[in-house]
Amino acid sequence: MAWPRISLDQLERSSATRAVDFIRRAEARGVPMVWSVTGSRSLDAMTVFAAAAVQTSQIGLGTAIVPTYTRHPVVLAQQAIALDQLAPGRFRLGIGPSHRPTIEGAYGIPMGRPLDHLREYLTALRALLWEGSVDFEGQYFHIKTQIVGTARVPIYTSALRPNAFRLAGEIADGAISWMCPAEYLLERALPALEAGAERAGRPRPRLVAHVPVVLTTDRATMLELARPVVGGYGRQPFYAQMFATAGYPLLADGTPSDDLLDHLVVWGNEERVGERLAELLERGIDELLVMLIPSAAPAEEEERLAGVLTRLHQQFGTR
Repeated sequence: MAWPRISLDQLERSSATRAVDFIRRAEARGVPMVWSVTGSRSLDAMTVFAAAAVQTSQIGLGTAIVPTYTRHPVVLAQQAIALDQLAPGRFRLGIGPSHRPTIEGAYGIPMGRPLDHLREYLTALRALLWEGSVDFEGQYFHIKTQIVGTARVPIYTSALRPNAFRLAGEIADGAISWMCPAEYLLERALPALEAGAERAGRPRPRLVAHVPVVLTTDRATMLELARPVVGGYGRQPFYAQMFATAGYPLLADGTPSDDLLDHLVVWGNEERVGERLAELLERGIDELLVMLIPSAAPAEEEERLAGVLTRLHQQFGTR
């Protein structure tokens, strides 16, 4: 199945009504796809998407991501089948283990080995979604059941370090990166994704790259706005390690360097942002998941960015 090469991070997560309105506006402006996270401090994306599905007709909907430790695969499969029925052919399901401070610290759930857990989860989930039944015995899951209906929903996994990209290459329909500099994705993530696919004897799955955007022509403004956003991720050990591996270690006080922000964040006016995003697509990344870091006029910037993404969608189409 072909999917758009440009998509948008759902900006509104504090109100279900406003989130649905955001998705409706995005579709009206020609944005082909929105993704939304489901985390410990946000609304449930599956529920919001179900409401949005019946108020839209074309826009794609994707989770990036649903944490696996907090939702049983049978429950998630039931939700995904219902959502696929409400928005046929428009839904992609992104899953991932999240991070230890969240799962163990906030939820109190022991993680064990996250990638082993993710492998078992996806195996059971795909059987449920695609076949309507599962008989699985593993270290983390023991499931033998049937559910009503099936849905051949593409299943993507989150990936940050090479081992996670290799696992995605082996078993997933795509890999969703988050806050990764472009060179890291091209030089480390893509080869790992290809290695996993080769080991499994299958084509390389799709790479979705998360890209923060600031609509400003002033570098100082970009640095001021982006630093706390990127720094929030840098407080998670996995992200700090990834930044260091990419060649942009955090500063001694744990904040991102100017060099990291220059390489990670796409900024400028609409024309320059469009050119930078197009360059990333031309270099071999399959899809860009664009996240607006708003400044003084969020509503206006949302509309301006939607125009950029619509033009890129017209230029690059689907893959």
